[in-house]
Amino acid sequence: MTISNHSSSRRPLPFLRWLLILAALAALGSWLWPTSPDNAAKVAKAESAVSVTSALVATKAMPIKLKASATVAAVQSVEIRAQISATIRQVHIKEGQTVRKGERLFSLDVRNEDANVAKFEAQVAKSAADLANAERTLTRQRELFAQKFIAQTALDAAQNQVDSLRAQAAADRASLAASRVARSYGEIVAPIAGRTGAISVYPGTLVQPSGAALVSIAQVNPINVNFTIAERELAAVRSAFDRGPVPVSVSREKAGTPALQGTLSFIDNAVDLASGTIRLKALFSNAEGQLWPGMFVDAELIPRVIDNALVVPAQAVQTGPEKRFVYVIAEDGSVAAKPVIVLLVQDGEAAIEGVPAGTKVVVEGAQNLRPNSTVVVAP
Repeated sequence: MTISNHSSSRRPLPFLRWLLILAALAALGSWLWPTSPDNAAKVAKAESAVSVTSALVATKAMPIKLKASATVAAVQSVEIRAQISATIRQVHIKEGQTVRKGERLFSLDVRNEDANVAKFEAQVAKSAADLANAERTLTRQRELFAQKFIAQTALDAAQNQVDSLRAQAAADRASLAASRVARSYGEIVAPIAGRTGAISVYPGTLVQPSGAALVSIAQVNPINVNFTIAERELAAVRSAFDRGPVPVSVSREKAGTPALQGTLSFIDNAVDLASGTIRLKALFSNAEGQLWPGMFVDAELIPRVIDNALVVPAQAVQTGPEKRFVYVIAEDGSVAAKPVIVLLVQDGEAAIEGVPAGTKVVVEGAQNLRPNSTVVVAP
């Protein structure tokens, strides 16, 4: 009796089937992805490419902005003082009030000045009467002299009396005018339009010409902004100032506040030897009182504009041992260092010369590059 083992004879068949499948897959892979030297180089090159961000060289008008810290100052400011010794009779204004030119501020007790005016008015009247009497006497003396009744010395004495009284009358009139001027100082009026400061006197206070100021008045509309620039910028600013109005803007520390616009009004006549700067002033309309004397602001002056400037982000410009350059990206992804001349850097942009408009340059990632490196531009 013979017993056949059917399970043992069929066991190798699945193993051979898997070997055939694996061989077929290997042949297919070698046909689809041949491992040639060129492909291997491409794979290695792609793996070594540096990831960067890029930008195109743009063309636009680029204003040259000169920035400086500035202070706000009144166009004019005066301190009001008494011109005679007297007591305050009445205060007509309040602290911080806006006054017009010629508006009454203080009234003083001027009874003494009124008395002086009356005294000199009487003196003028007396001098006029004495002069009239002397002139009549002189007329009679001339008639007598013509008839040979008096000597020449008598006529000369009468003439001298008239001349003396005429001089005295003129002096008395001048004294009367001076007393009236002193009387007018009893009403103190505003010499300019502006805003008043703190008032340091009250009714009954004795004031004197040598004493403290009664109040100050500052003109705040329009108003000045004072700042300085480096002397190397003077030529450009003067040239722009001679051509016409030069715009100046000021901004304050408060976020979201729009800048105020004014014009350059003054260039000092000398450079400060200690700091190498020159003082400028700009005039601003201030009807709403947004600027106040003593305030600190940031001023920005635009003396000229570079037309058709070639502009790139400032971080695209690299500094080498001898010159500045940018990395230019070719179509195949390789980069080359191109030397450039930097005309201006401001607000995160650089105006350059040396590469044409539309050139793609590396902005970020340049620290990892070398000449002939390959890059991948990140989105």
